[in-house]
Amino acid sequence: MTFTPVDQPVFNIMVVDDTPDNLRLLVGLLSEQGYKIRPITSGKLALSAAQGMPPDLILLDINMPEMDGYQVCERLKADERTRDIPVIFLSALSDVFDKVKAFAIGGVDYITKPFQVEEVLARIKTHLEVCSLQRRLQQKNQDLEQMLHELQSTQSQLIQSAKLAALGQLVANVAHEMNTPLGAIHSSIDNITLFFKHNLQALPKFLQSLSPERQQDFFTLLSHASRSNQAIQSISGKEKRQQKRNLIQQLETFSIANADTIADTLVDLGVSDQIQPLLPLLQDPNSSTILTTAYELASIQRSAWAITTASDRAIRVVTALRSYAHHDSTGVKVQTNLIEGIETALTLYHNQLKHGIEVIRQYADLPLVLCFPDDLNQIWANLIQNALQAMNYKGTLTVSAIALVEQVQISITDTGSGIPPELQERIFEPFFTTKQIGEGSGLGLSIVKRNVEKHNGTVSVESQPGKTTFTVSLPLQ
Repeated sequence: MTFTPVDQPVFNIMVVDDTPDNLRLLVGLLSEQGYKIRPITSGKLALSAAQGMPPDLILLDINMPEMDGYQVCERLKADERTRDIPVIFLSALSDVFDKVKAFAIGGVDYITKPFQVEEVLARIKTHLEVCSLQRRLQQKNQDLEQMLHELQSTQSQLIQSAKLAALGQLVANVAHEMNTPLGAIHSSIDNITLFFKHNLQALPKFLQSLSPERQQDFFTLLSHASRSNQAIQSISGKEKRQQKRNLIQQLETFSIANADTIADTLVDLGVSDQIQPLLPLLQDPNSSTILTTAYELASIQRSAWAITTASDRAIRVVTALRSYAHHDSTGVKVQTNLIEGIETALTLYHNQLKHGIEVIRQYADLPLVLCFPDDLNQIWANLIQNALQAMNYKGTLTVSAIALVEQVQISITDTGSGIPPELQERIFEPFFTTKQIGEGSGLGLSIVKRNVEKHNGTVSVESQPGKTTFTVSLPLQ
């Protein structure tokens, strides 16, 4: 089995072992994979080297003179400069007590000597990918903090424009808008952490137990899931149920046991039809384990995708609000698929949608529209959020998109209590809100109107109890 090394960046791995033969073996093995290796022969030297130039990962032996691996790890985790470096223990000690102690003091993994080369490479690769993901997340958070700092600097301009009373509401709105993507990031990180905590050690053994044919089937399932990440997030419950029914019929035709459970998993993996190529896998006695493992790894892929989507969304929220405050926007119009932007907004509100909201999609084929996509995404997000709040997160959300001769129309309809006629003319005014104090800033619909007019379009509302529709019309030229 060959592992492809991480290309960007070149990871720095410190190998700590007092046995020269072990060091030479690991240095040669990891160097061939493209990693930069720093061999260290004692615990004290390892501490000094890690503090001076922290590596990306440490492979740490336990039985060493003067200072054993446990003591080294404890010292690393106690030092702010090195506490976040992942430590993998590599030891001949195989007693459960030794492994428990290793994890208790901060180790992320434990490999027993003599080790399998594939196992060591797989675990190193996995932990480096997690480390890289965490660093990207930290960089996103730093970017967000910088943007928030810039947003706070607009306070003086708001004072000059006689909006000092609304400043506190603006800051509150930023916090409210950020809750959804930050919640998605937190949930995804929890999902990733939970998977590695409970499943990482068993994964190499599972892969080694598969025949070449089953390995190919396993990676085919993962490929399906990777290609359909966004599509799976946007598919409606009704569509999923239909796909599941179709799969159950096919499975029962081929006398596959547990057709209901298997169909459910296949739909989640992005397999909706044409199961003939997977029949050998589904008829295998170990098919349940293979499907479950593929589903769990696909969940990790989707969590990483969700982190990226939510982080980008959070940045766009802050950028849009900052742009509104400054009445200044730069950028270039690009040809954009409007439905993709709507689906992005629906994905971000997945947690609010999944418990009490039925989403009905009525999409016609739309031409690409020349626009500022971030501004339009802000429109869809604000309208969807308002609709959810109007329904108190219980009801039906209908999103339709049609193409007319010279324009496209996007309509978002909710089944909430409606907007009184005397208020409908004011809802697009900046800082006007019908919500209680602390629940809204009154900027959401004003941003919608401003962004629509920026595209020479119009936005209108029709409302009565039980049905409120916002319609955005955008010119094709």
